[in-house]
Amino acid sequence: EFPLITKNGARVQVLLNATSRRDAEGRVTGMVGIGQDITARIAQEQEYIRLIDTANAPIFGVDTEGKVTVWNKCAARLTGYTEEDTMGHHLVNEFITEDFRTSVQEVLDRALQGTETANFEFPLITKNGARVQVLLNATSRRDAEGRVTGMVGIGQDITARIAQEQEYIRLIDTANAPIFGVDSEGKVTVWNKCAADVTGYQSEDTMGHHLTSQFITEDFRASVQEVLDRALQGTETANFEFPLITKQGARVEVLLNATSRRDVEGSVVGMVGIGQDITARIAQEQEYIRLIDTANAPIFGVDTEGKVTVWNKCAADVTGYQSEDTMGHH
Repeated sequence: EFPLITKNGARVQVLLNATSRRDAEGRVTGMVGIGQDITARIAQEQEYIRLIDTANAPIFGVDTEGKVTVWNKCAARLTGYTEEDTMGHHLVNEFITEDFRTSVQEVLDRALQGTETANFEFPLITKNGARVQVLLNATSRRDAEGRVTGMVGIGQDITARIAQEQEYIRLIDTANAPIFGVDSEGKVTVWNKCAADVTGYQSEDTMGHHLTSQFITEDFRASVQEVLDRALQGTETANFEFPLITKQGARVEVLLNATSRRDVEGSVVGMVGIGQDITARIAQEQEYIRLIDTANAPIFGVDTEGKVTVWNKCAADVTGYQSEDTMGHH
Protein backbone atom coordinates (compact mmCIF):
# COMPACT_ATOMS: atom_id res chain seq x y z
CA GLU A 1 0.00 0.00 0.00
CA PHE A 2 1.23 3.49 -0.80
CA PRO A 3 -0.20 6.93 -1.59
CA LEU A 4 -0.18 8.73 -4.95
CA ILE A 5 -0.59 12.48 -5.12
CA THR A 6 -3.03 13.64 -7.81
CA LYS A 7 -2.48 16.65 -10.07
CA ASN A 8 -4.78 18.70 -7.82
CA GLY A 9 -2.87 17.66 -4.67
CA ALA A 10 -5.27 15.02 -3.31
CA ARG A 11 -3.92 11.84 -1.76
CA VAL A 12 -4.99 8.53 -3.33
CA GLN A 13 -4.25 5.23 -1.57
CA VAL A 14 -3.11 2.48 -3.93
CA LEU A 15 -2.71 -1.25 -3.39
CA LEU A 16 0.08 -2.36 -5.72
CA ASN A 17 1.35 -5.60 -7.24
CA ALA A 18 4.84 -4.89 -8.69
CA THR A 19 6.28 -7.19 -11.36
CA SER A 20 9.64 -7.15 -13.16
CA ARG A 21 9.72 -6.46 -16.90
CA ARG A 22 12.21 -8.49 -18.92
CA ASP A 23 13.55 -8.45 -22.46
CA ALA A 24 13.79 -11.40 -24.81
CA GLU A 25 16.97 -12.60 -23.09
CA GLY A 26 15.30 -12.46 -19.68
CA ARG A 27 17.17 -9.38 -18.48
CA VAL A 28 15.20 -7.07 -16.19
CA THR A 29 14.44 -3.92 -18.11
CA GLY A 30 11.98 -2.32 -15.78
CA MET A 31 8.91 -2.80 -13.57
CA VAL A 32 5.19 -2.82 -14.21
CA GLY A 33 2.75 -2.13 -11.38
CA ILE A 34 -0.90 -3.17 -11.32
CA GLY A 35 -2.71 -1.02 -8.78
CA GLN A 36 -6.08 -0.78 -7.07
CA ASP A 37 -7.53 2.44 -5.69
CA ILE A 38 -8.33 1.63 -2.06
CA THR A 39 -8.92 5.19 -0.86
CA ALA A 40 -12.62 4.57 -0.20
CA ARG A 41 -11.95 1.25 1.49
CA ILE A 42 -9.36 2.79 3.82
CA ALA A 43 -11.75 5.64 4.64
CA GLN A 44 -14.42 3.04 5.44
CA GLU A 45 -11.99 1.08 7.62
CA GLN A 46 -11.02 4.25 9.49
CA GLU A 47 -14.69 5.02 10.09
CA TYR A 48 -15.15 1.43 11.29
CA ILE A 49 -12.19 1.87 13.68
CA ARG A 50 -13.62 5.17 14.94
CA LEU A 51 -17.06 3.62 15.57
CA ILE A 52 -15.48 0.69 17.42
CA ASP A 53 -13.31 2.95 19.55
CA THR A 54 -16.17 5.26 20.57
CA ALA A 55 -18.82 2.54 21.04
CA ASN A 56 -20.47 2.34 24.47
CA ALA A 57 -19.86 -1.41 24.58
CA PRO A 58 -16.56 -3.20 25.22
CA ILE A 59 -15.17 -4.41 21.87
CA PHE A 60 -11.99 -6.40 21.46
CA GLY A 61 -10.44 -8.49 18.72
CA VAL A 62 -7.74 -11.09 18.32
CA ASP A 63 -5.73 -12.42 15.38
CA THR A 64 -5.44 -16.08 14.39
CA GLU A 65 -2.94 -16.64 17.22
CA GLY A 66 -5.31 -15.24 19.85
CA LYS A 67 -3.32 -12.04 20.32
CA VAL A 68 -5.21 -8.79 20.88
CA THR A 69 -5.56 -6.57 17.81
CA VAL A 70 -8.59 -4.49 18.88
CA TRP A 71 -9.24 -3.00 22.32
CA ASN A 72 -11.63 -0.06 22.37
CA LYS A 73 -12.01 2.71 24.94
CA CYS A 74 -15.00 1.05 26.65
CA ALA A 75 -12.99 -2.16 27.12
CA ALA A 76 -10.20 -0.04 28.59
CA ARG A 77 -12.60 1.73 31.01
CA LEU A 78 -14.21 -1.55 32.01
CA THR A 79 -11.00 -3.47 32.69
CA GLY A 80 -8.49 -0.73 33.54
CA TYR A 81 -6.15 -2.07 30.84
CA THR A 82 -5.32 0.46 28.14
CA GLU A 83 -4.83 -0.40 24.48
CA GLU A 84 -1.06 -0.26 25.05
CA ASP A 85 -1.37 -2.84 27.86
CA THR A 86 -3.20 -5.38 25.72
CA MET A 87 -2.20 -5.07 22.06
CA GLY A 88 -0.15 -8.07 20.97
CA HIS A 89 -0.80 -9.96 24.22
CA HIS A 90 -2.66 -13.28 24.36
CA LEU A 91 -6.25 -12.61 25.37
CA VAL A 92 -7.06 -15.95 26.98
CA ASN A 93 -3.77 -16.59 28.78
CA GLU A 94 -3.41 -13.09 30.24
CA PHE A 95 -6.91 -11.66 30.75
CA ILE A 96 -9.30 -14.58 31.37
CA THR A 97 -9.75 -16.37 34.70
CA GLU A 98 -8.19 -19.82 34.71
CA ASP A 99 -11.54 -21.60 35.18
CA PHE A 100 -12.90 -20.06 31.95
CA ARG A 101 -9.82 -20.23 29.71
CA THR A 102 -10.84 -23.47 28.00
CA SER A 103 -14.40 -22.38 27.20
CA VAL A 104 -13.34 -18.90 26.01
CA GLN A 105 -10.64 -20.46 23.82
CA GLU A 106 -13.31 -22.72 22.30
CA VAL A 107 -15.40 -19.66 21.39
CA LEU A 108 -12.36 -17.99 19.79
CA ASP A 109 -11.46 -21.17 17.90
CA ARG A 110 -15.00 -21.48 16.53
CA ALA A 111 -14.92 -17.83 15.37
CA LEU A 112 -11.53 -18.43 13.73
CA GLN A 113 -13.13 -21.36 11.88
CA GLY A 114 -15.98 -19.12 10.72
CA THR A 115 -18.62 -20.05 13.31
CA GLU A 116 -20.10 -17.20 15.33
CA THR A 117 -21.17 -17.44 18.98
CA ALA A 118 -23.92 -15.35 20.56
CA ASN A 119 -24.64 -14.56 24.24
CA PHE A 120 -21.64 -16.30 25.76
CA GLU A 121 -20.98 -15.33 29.39
CA PHE A 122 -17.45 -15.19 30.75
CA PRO A 123 -15.36 -13.14 33.21
CA LEU A 124 -12.59 -10.65 32.46
CA ILE A 125 -10.06 -9.76 35.15
CA THR A 126 -9.52 -6.02 35.60
CA LYS A 127 -6.12 -4.44 36.15
CA ASN A 128 -6.90 -4.10 39.88
CA GLY A 129 -7.90 -7.78 40.13
CA ALA A 130 -11.69 -7.42 40.12
CA ARG A 131 -13.85 -9.84 38.15
CA VAL A 132 -16.12 -8.36 35.47
CA GLN A 133 -18.84 -10.51 33.88
CA VAL A 134 -19.22 -10.04 30.12
CA LEU A 135 -21.92 -11.24 27.72
CA LEU A 136 -20.20 -11.73 24.37
CA ASN A 137 -21.10 -12.02 20.69
CA ALA A 138 -18.04 -13.35 18.84
CA THR A 139 -17.74 -12.80 15.07
CA SER A 140 -15.12 -13.82 12.55
CA ARG A 141 -13.00 -11.08 10.93
CA ARG A 142 -12.21 -11.59 7.25
CA ASP A 143 -9.92 -9.97 4.72
CA ALA A 144 -10.86 -8.73 1.25
CA GLU A 145 -10.64 -12.30 -0.12
CA GLY A 146 -12.97 -13.62 2.59
CA ARG A 147 -10.28 -15.44 4.56
CA VAL A 148 -10.67 -15.45 8.35
CA THR A 149 -7.97 -13.24 9.88
CA GLY A 150 -9.20 -13.05 13.44
CA MET A 151 -12.16 -12.55 15.73
CA VAL A 152 -13.95 -9.49 17.00
CA GLY A 153 -16.09 -9.66 20.13
CA ILE A 154 -18.81 -7.19 21.05
CA GLY A 155 -19.52 -7.43 24.76
CA GLN A 156 -21.92 -6.19 27.40
CA ASP A 157 -20.97 -5.64 31.03
CA ILE A 158 -23.51 -7.73 32.96
CA THR A 159 -21.73 -7.60 36.34
CA ALA A 160 -24.45 -5.43 37.92
CA ARG A 161 -27.23 -7.53 36.39
CA ILE A 162 -25.74 -10.75 37.75
CA ALA A 163 -25.32 -9.16 41.19
CA GLN A 164 -28.98 -8.13 41.04
CA GLU A 165 -30.01 -11.65 40.02
CA GLN A 166 -28.01 -13.11 42.91
CA GLU A 167 -29.70 -10.70 45.32
CA TYR A 168 -33.05 -11.71 43.83
CA ILE A 169 -32.15 -15.39 44.39
CA ARG A 170 -31.12 -14.63 47.99
CA LEU A 171 -34.38 -12.80 48.71
CA ILE A 172 -36.39 -15.64 47.21
CA ASP A 173 -34.50 -18.26 49.18
CA THR A 174 -34.90 -16.49 52.52
CA ALA A 175 -38.54 -15.37 52.01
CA ASN A 176 -41.06 -16.55 54.63
CA ALA A 177 -43.40 -17.77 51.89
CA PRO A 178 -43.07 -20.87 49.71
CA ILE A 179 -41.74 -19.78 46.30
CA PHE A 180 -41.16 -22.08 43.36
CA GLY A 181 -40.60 -21.66 39.66
CA VAL A 182 -40.71 -23.73 36.50
CA ASP A 183 -39.24 -23.40 33.03
CA SER A 184 -41.18 -23.50 29.77
CA GLU A 185 -41.40 -27.31 30.05
CA GLY A 186 -42.89 -27.20 33.54
CA LYS A 187 -39.71 -28.43 35.21
CA VAL A 188 -38.73 -26.93 38.57
CA THR A 189 -36.05 -24.22 38.43
CA VAL A 190 -36.74 -22.44 41.74
CA TRP A 191 -37.54 -24.05 45.11
CA ASN A 192 -36.85 -21.90 48.14
CA LYS A 193 -36.20 -22.89 51.74
CA CYS A 194 -39.77 -22.19 52.82
CA ALA A 195 -41.11 -24.46 50.07
CA ALA A 196 -38.70 -27.12 51.36
CA ASP A 197 -39.90 -26.60 54.94
CA VAL A 198 -43.58 -26.79 53.93
CA THR A 199 -43.28 -29.88 51.70
CA GLY A 200 -40.30 -31.75 53.12
CA TYR A 201 -38.75 -31.83 49.62
CA GLN A 202 -35.33 -30.18 49.43
CA SER A 203 -34.16 -28.23 46.39
CA GLU A 204 -32.12 -31.27 45.30
CA ASP A 205 -35.30 -33.40 45.30
CA THR A 206 -37.24 -31.08 42.99
CA MET A 207 -34.90 -29.22 40.62
CA GLY A 208 -35.37 -30.46 37.06
CA HIS A 209 -38.44 -32.53 37.95
CA HIS A 210 -41.88 -31.87 36.50
CA LEU A 211 -43.91 -29.91 39.06
CA THR A 212 -47.42 -30.94 38.06
CA SER A 213 -46.91 -34.63 37.41
CA GLN A 214 -44.73 -35.29 40.47
CA PHE A 215 -45.86 -32.93 43.25
CA ILE A 216 -49.55 -32.12 42.62
CA THR A 217 -52.47 -34.37 43.59
CA GLU A 218 -54.04 -36.07 40.58
CA ASP A 219 -57.40 -34.30 41.00
CA PHE A 220 -55.70 -30.87 40.68
CA ARG A 221 -53.10 -31.58 37.97
CA ALA A 222 -55.22 -30.28 35.09
CA SER A 223 -56.18 -27.01 36.82
CA VAL A 224 -52.63 -26.35 38.08
CA GLN A 225 -51.27 -27.03 34.59
CA GLU A 226 -53.74 -24.48 33.19
CA VAL A 227 -52.39 -21.84 35.60
CA LEU A 228 -48.81 -22.66 34.54
CA ASP A 229 -49.74 -22.57 30.85
CA ARG A 230 -51.40 -19.16 31.25
CA ALA A 231 -48.30 -17.79 33.01
CA LEU A 232 -46.10 -19.19 30.23
CA GLN A 233 -48.30 -17.30 27.77
CA GLY A 234 -47.87 -14.07 29.77
CA THR A 235 -51.14 -14.15 31.77
CA GLU A 236 -50.78 -14.01 35.55
CA THR A 237 -53.09 -15.73 38.04
CA ALA A 238 -53.83 -14.50 41.58
CA ASN A 239 -55.21 -16.34 44.61
CA PHE A 240 -55.39 -19.80 43.09
CA GLU A 241 -55.87 -22.58 45.66
CA PHE A 242 -54.34 -26.00 45.12
CA PRO A 243 -52.74 -28.81 47.16
CA LEU A 244 -49.11 -29.89 47.28
CA ILE A 245 -48.16 -33.36 48.49
CA THR A 246 -45.41 -33.41 51.12
CA LYS A 247 -42.58 -35.94 51.14
CA GLN A 248 -44.40 -37.70 54.00
CA GLY A 249 -47.59 -37.93 51.91
CA ALA A 250 -49.53 -35.19 53.74
CA ARG A 251 -51.63 -32.68 51.79
CA VAL A 252 -50.71 -29.01 52.11
CA GLU A 253 -53.13 -26.37 50.81
CA VAL A 254 -51.46 -23.46 49.01
CA LEU A 255 -52.83 -20.09 47.87
CA LEU A 256 -50.80 -19.13 44.80
CA ASN A 257 -49.95 -16.03 42.78
CA ALA A 258 -48.40 -17.18 39.48
CA THR A 259 -46.26 -14.71 37.51
CA SER A 260 -44.44 -15.04 34.19
CA ARG A 261 -40.64 -15.01 34.22
CA ARG A 262 -39.01 -13.14 31.33
CA ASP A 263 -35.49 -12.83 29.94
CA VAL A 264 -33.71 -9.58 29.11
CA GLU A 265 -35.48 -9.49 25.72
CA GLY A 266 -38.89 -9.78 27.44
CA SER A 267 -39.56 -13.32 26.22
CA VAL A 268 -41.36 -15.62 28.68
CA VAL A 269 -38.93 -18.28 29.91
CA GLY A 270 -40.90 -19.73 32.81
CA MET A 271 -43.18 -19.08 35.76
CA VAL A 272 -42.55 -18.15 39.37
CA GLY A 273 -45.19 -18.81 41.99
CA ILE A 274 -45.38 -17.08 45.37
CA GLY A 275 -47.49 -19.15 47.70
CA GLN A 276 -49.06 -19.05 51.11
CA ASP A 277 -49.63 -22.14 53.25
CA ILE A 278 -53.36 -21.97 54.05
CA THR A 279 -53.69 -25.50 55.42
CA ALA A 280 -54.31 -24.25 58.98
CA ARG A 281 -56.76 -21.59 57.77
CA ILE A 282 -58.78 -24.14 55.78
CA ALA A 283 -58.81 -26.51 58.76
CA GLN A 284 -60.08 -23.64 60.92
CA GLU A 285 -62.80 -22.81 58.37
CA GLN A 286 -63.86 -26.46 58.24
CA GLU A 287 -64.01 -26.55 62.05
CA TYR A 288 -66.13 -23.36 61.97
CA ILE A 289 -68.51 -24.99 59.47
CA ARG A 290 -68.73 -28.13 61.64
CA LEU A 291 -69.53 -26.11 64.76
CA ILE A 292 -72.25 -24.18 62.94
CA ASP A 293 -73.78 -27.33 61.51
CA THR A 294 -73.90 -29.16 64.88
CA ALA A 295 -75.04 -26.17 66.97
CA ASN A 296 -78.29 -26.65 68.95
CA ALA A 297 -79.66 -23.38 67.62
CA PRO A 298 -80.96 -22.55 64.14
CA ILE A 299 -78.23 -20.70 62.22
CA PHE A 300 -78.53 -19.30 58.71
CA GLY A 301 -76.62 -16.83 56.58
CA VAL A 302 -77.10 -14.84 53.41
CA ASP A 303 -74.77 -13.14 50.93
CA THR A 304 -74.88 -9.49 49.84
CA GLU A 305 -77.85 -10.26 47.58
CA GLY A 306 -79.85 -11.86 50.38
CA LYS A 307 -79.42 -15.39 49.06
CA VAL A 308 -78.94 -18.22 51.56
CA THR A 309 -75.35 -19.39 52.05
CA VAL A 310 -75.65 -21.05 55.51
CA TRP A 311 -78.45 -23.32 56.73
CA ASN A 312 -77.55 -25.60 59.61
CA LYS A 313 -79.16 -28.85 60.76
CA CYS A 314 -81.08 -27.17 63.57
CA ALA A 315 -82.57 -24.66 61.09
CA ALA A 316 -83.61 -27.63 58.94
CA ASP A 317 -85.15 -29.39 61.95
CA VAL A 318 -87.10 -26.27 62.98
CA THR A 319 -88.38 -25.34 59.50
CA GLY A 320 -88.49 -28.65 57.69
CA TYR A 321 -86.46 -27.14 54.86
CA GLN A 322 -83.24 -28.98 54.21
CA SER A 323 -80.02 -27.21 53.21
CA GLU A 324 -80.60 -28.31 49.57
CA ASP A 325 -84.02 -26.57 49.64
CA THR A 326 -82.68 -23.21 50.73
CA MET A 327 -79.12 -22.66 49.48
CA GLY A 328 -79.00 -19.96 46.79
CA HIS A 329 -82.61 -18.93 47.35
CA HIS A 330 -83.63 -15.45 48.55
